[in-house]
Amino acid sequence: MRIAIVTSDYFVMGETFINRHIEHMFDGETVVICGRSNGENPFDKPLFTRRARLSLADKLQAPFAALSGALLHGTSRLPFGANRRKLQAWLRAQQVDVILAEFGTQALVVAKLGNDMGIPVFTYWRGTDASRALGSKQRVRSYKLMMPRLAGMFSVSQFLLDNLAKHGVRHPNAHVVPSGVNIRLFTPGPKTPGSFLAVGRMVEKKAPQVTLRAFAKAATGRDAHLTFIGDGPLLDSCKTLAADLGIAEQVSFTGALPHDEVRKHLQVTETFLQHSVTAKDGNTEGLPTAIQEALACGCITLSTIHAGIPEAVEDGVNGLLVPEWDEAGFADRITQILDMPDRSAMTLSARKTAEAKFDNEIGLAKVENTILNTLCTSPRETPS
Repeated sequence: MRIAIVTSDYFVMGETFINRHIEHMFDGETVVICGRSNGENPFDKPLFTRRARLSLADKLQAPFAALSGALLHGTSRLPFGANRRKLQAWLRAQQVDVILAEFGTQALVVAKLGNDMGIPVFTYWRGTDASRALGSKQRVRSYKLMMPRLAGMFSVSQFLLDNLAKHGVRHPNAHVVPSGVNIRLFTPGPKTPGSFLAVGRMVEKKAPQVTLRAFAKAATGRDAHLTFIGDGPLLDSCKTLAADLGIAEQVSFTGALPHDEVRKHLQVTETFLQHSVTAKDGNTEGLPTAIQEALACGCITLSTIHAGIPEAVEDGVNGLLVPEWDEAGFADRITQILDMPDRSAMTLSARKTAEAKFDNEIGLAKVENTILNTLCTSPRETPS
């Protein structure tokens, strides 16, 4: 079985879920279709970059292709002209049996082409594609038109499937498979008492300012330290806020770190903080990979009742949850954790949750088996 993984940008170090598919799916029998390439190809895979320079003839054709795509298929992003022919030839030369588009927005690009060639197409919903994107009526229309073209679809959380269904976007062959974590690599280590960690882009839907203010309320003057790992537009303002709150000595900002360094921090951290919220544009999480990794490392997770997070964190069992934007409640829960005489039960429960729900070897096998079972029961169309 040879599978083409479709992604927007390649290679992106932080997209561990996509990179795992590229490296390991179907014993590594994978090729990559991307919109843009930064020139790195650490897995040494055959690579097709869609957004190649247009020929003069295609430049003239582009407005008509975009208009017809939008009118007939709800999207102006369909491959056309010489680039479409090159992609078709490449897929044939690579002997691709099936296509998996990472993110629903990428499936829009390749679903019709896959149908025309008789290649089954699946997609994987992960967050923005099934939240913020649904704010566009045109995008909802394009998703609905795409559903009959898909052989099946996956989602990192039931929340995203429910969100799509609210907009009339449904598929009979839909499955929840979290991104997962390598539970053999992400393991608990000796925990540093009073250690807190937040990981992720410093952006609106992560609400790092709320985390900082809540930590300041609960931990000022106590034996506690918070580390932020991540870069983004809110980083500088958060550094200033930490100083203004008088907790600069209790907070560290590392910026973005390699995945292996993040793992080392998680292994020794006692409590993981993620105050996820719905952004003004409707953008939400799916089910954050960082939370799955934190649970695998035995971190008590304090987060919000947001998107798929309650599918991973059970309040009072392996972590604690508060409503979005509940800064006072978040501070109270930090205090509750600091006042716990014994935190080992939650730590053990966190690890057991990861073992039961988020082993990425089991998740990968489920995706592969679903694809294989679908192909075995579905008639193949004659390639054009």
